[in-house]
Amino acid sequence: MQNLVKHVDVLTQGLKTGISGLMNLTSQDTVTASGVFFVNFNQDCTSLAVGARNGYRLFSLNAVDQIEQIYENDSEDICIVERLFSSSLVAVVSLSSPRKLKVCHFKKGTEICNYSYSNTILAVKLNRARLVVCLEESLYIHNIRDMGVLHTIRDTPPNPTGLCTLSVDADNCYLAYPGSNTMGEVQIFDAGNLHAKTMIAAHDSPLAALSFSQSGARIATASEKGTVIRVFNVSDGTRIHEFRRGVKRCVSICSLAFSHDATFLCCSSNTETVHVFKLEEPKEPPKQAVEDSQGGWMGYFSKAVSASANYLPTQVTDVFNQGRAFASVRLPFQNRRNVCAITMIQKQMRLLVASQDGFLYVYSLDMNEGGECTPLKQYRLDGQPDLLNDSSARLPVASPAPAQPSGSISSYAGILKGHSPDSMSGTDSEKFHEMAAATEAPPQGAFRFDDESEFPPVTQKTE
Repeated sequence: MQNLVKHVDVLTQGLKTGISGLMNLTSQDTVTASGVFFVNFNQDCTSLAVGARNGYRLFSLNAVDQIEQIYENDSEDICIVERLFSSSLVAVVSLSSPRKLKVCHFKKGTEICNYSYSNTILAVKLNRARLVVCLEESLYIHNIRDMGVLHTIRDTPPNPTGLCTLSVDADNCYLAYPGSNTMGEVQIFDAGNLHAKTMIAAHDSPLAALSFSQSGARIATASEKGTVIRVFNVSDGTRIHEFRRGVKRCVSICSLAFSHDATFLCCSSNTETVHVFKLEEPKEPPKQAVEDSQGGWMGYFSKAVSASANYLPTQVTDVFNQGRAFASVRLPFQNRRNVCAITMIQKQMRLLVASQDGFLYVYSLDMNEGGECTPLKQYRLDGQPDLLNDSSARLPVASPAPAQPSGSISSYAGILKGHSPDSMSGTDSEKFHEMAAATEAPPQGAFRFDDESEFPPVTQKTE
């Protein structure tokens, strides 16, 4: 019997991988047609980075009435671009050299350093202390001050989507990544002191999304099933919140994001709905007062229901205890990868959604009443004229369509992995490294990211 179950699991996993691969190819064509490969907010949601076929752009998010393009680079196709807060430092990866990371001072147009890795770079994460590079089966932790490699986490469980997250707070410098590719285990690593911290058994299914709160004290998780969102205490791994995103099983979670004060948590997926959850402790009246106020048959019935809950299956009682969405957004699209964020803009709470179709959507969020968020603005991010930016016009809502299987939305890792081996060989990076090694010395001291700093070009190759 055990052998039969094992064979069934193998066949199921193989079928799932095959379907996901086919859907990734379809999604890759869509992304290529739109011209946008990557969208992401910086650590404090004050700017937005967009990587596209014709380079990358950086936008300021300090006002709702307009977004300011603060930088544009059209040198090559960029699939990953991460900015360090509001500094001049950006880390970029191109489709033509997916094994090479470039760290640049974009205001001066200079390259600080570059590193070549043994495999395709799937994700890059930054805070003021560390820079983390995620490969499929390893993670490299760099010191942000001099870009030296401090630690390498090798032989991690296969992570083909590059799922990982780094806490924004450099004092609580935690790195989270999947601890298993068959279960929803979250490995928490102390990237500041360079040692493993804890393992959290978050879900039964493999992980799909991770996000730290601004302080690094909490972490939100979602699995490939996409129906339940959980929030854990990082210090001891205890579960402190659980929310029901929906009952659909074929949902692929795209992103999770806390508000700055960790009061709200937003969740986007491949559907047209973005959910906002309010993280607050339930206010329960004293049990004795409730019992005294409910006499007669109603009191007896209430006690009977409470007592019977102890005999119900755990799955049933968990559903009763799960919170529901405090607010929601109906996007004008679905089946497109996107990232969401909750931030204060001009002293007003806003929900931002940046999509792989090259648009930024801005919504108001009522912190007291919740409900359906009101659309405010829509901006194009691909450099084309924006004809739909009318604050008086309500954004259209996508018509319902069959949901895709979990994991069917193409990740940026899928775009990279779709290239031929020749384009991923890193030969150009190795030649550049050999030339630079003969003429350049490693950097001395620490890098600075203000406009008066100087950055000696450095080329490194990881082992």
